[in-house]
Amino acid sequence: MEMWTIQRRNQVLDTILLLGIVLVLININGVESRKYSASLTDFGGVGDGVTSNTKAFQAAIFNLSQYASDGGSLLFVPPGKWLTGSFSLTSHFTLHIHKDATLLASQDESEWAVIDPLPSYGRGRDADGGRYISLIFGTNLTDVVITGDNGTIDGQGVTWWNKFHKGELKYTRPYLIEIMYSNEVQISNLTLMNSPSWNVHPVYSSNVVVQGLTILAPVTSPNTDGINPDSCTNTRIEDCYIVSGDDCVAVKSGWDEYGIKFGMPTKQLVIRRLTCISPFSAVIALGSEMSGGIEDVRAEDITGINSESAVRIKTAVGRGNYVKDIYVRRMTMKTMKMVFWMAGNYGSHPDNDYDPNAIPVIQNINFRDVVAENVTMAARLEGIPGHPFSGICISNTTIGLTQKPKKIQWNCTEIAGVSSNVTPQPCNLLTDQGPDNACNFPEDSFTSAIV
Repeated sequence: MEMWTIQRRNQVLDTILLLGIVLVLININGVESRKYSASLTDFGGVGDGVTSNTKAFQAAIFNLSQYASDGGSLLFVPPGKWLTGSFSLTSHFTLHIHKDATLLASQDESEWAVIDPLPSYGRGRDADGGRYISLIFGTNLTDVVITGDNGTIDGQGVTWWNKFHKGELKYTRPYLIEIMYSNEVQISNLTLMNSPSWNVHPVYSSNVVVQGLTILAPVTSPNTDGINPDSCTNTRIEDCYIVSGDDCVAVKSGWDEYGIKFGMPTKQLVIRRLTCISPFSAVIALGSEMSGGIEDVRAEDITGINSESAVRIKTAVGRGNYVKDIYVRRMTMKTMKMVFWMAGNYGSHPDNDYDPNAIPVIQNINFRDVVAENVTMAARLEGIPGHPFSGICISNTTIGLTQKPKKIQWNCTEIAGVSSNVTPQPCNLLTDQGPDNACNFPEDSFTSAIV
């Protein structure tokens, strides 16, 4: 009787927590209330940090998927430590992780299915062939929300990092969250940590909102990019804090001949109020996998601390397509290797079948209202010989140098553009337009199905 009473009490407490979460969700912008809801414990979940909950997650979502066309559903993860392998989401669905709940990614490789490489990449990033499925995965979804009141997802990535460094991986490491071929996606108000590789990867998707994330990884961990919008349209990344072993935000669209053939650009991307620490990589990177094209990107109110570069464009012969119509304003940087970095010689091809005549076009790149201090070098801008990067504009920018700066502050080759009110004085290839010629930043006209 006593055991039954304890179990019954726990069930009641879970129900009360779940009802409270549902009532709160009704009032949160961007998260519609769902008609049906359940707790992971309803499907045998055990939050002791030891018991595998992979089957509990899979059973819960399978059961709740029946309500996709009837008001949708919500799965609540209550306080506890929930060890799990990969599980896939369903449409018209909310996964809500309580602030005192932690999802622990299983380190048992048998809990991670191997799936095909992305068609726009042609192979895995770590190895030829397939890749381990992400911890939280979804494909061909509509209206899916992954959220919490700062609940935690811990990828326990150290085992994966060690295998990567030792060359022991047969397949590409998993990501924490990957959503493919989907529409109306929100990922918000969570702490993500220790991902085996990339943290958040929306790919081939539209109307995506990523906001309120704290993403943490050791700064020496390999390829732990924060947020990687990849061949996506109409995406907003807002109010995120990222400490990473790689780029904090990496904008992508496919790799060499595979990305060219797939032909899906990333466009209509807004990045706002981002704070980044990444000593060995960029605050925002465009590329290097950009072979489907990248266009119409707007970034503003960006803070970078102890990072290799503020904004970096990475491309090369063989990439093809373009990076164009990029607008950045109000950046505050402290302790940087360099502020602006554009590289036309970033190799790393998937194979030897890339087209040597596929020359990427880099044009209309705008930066304004930038303040940086303790910087080693202002800019390294290197286009492709015979194919200069054009339409570069930098205005209202003040770069304070470290006590031991590089002798050459602006290393410019194969570029063309203008500057206005920039200190230290830019290279001659960025023609001085006088003090009052600000670079362009169009008004934001993007919309999203999720507000």
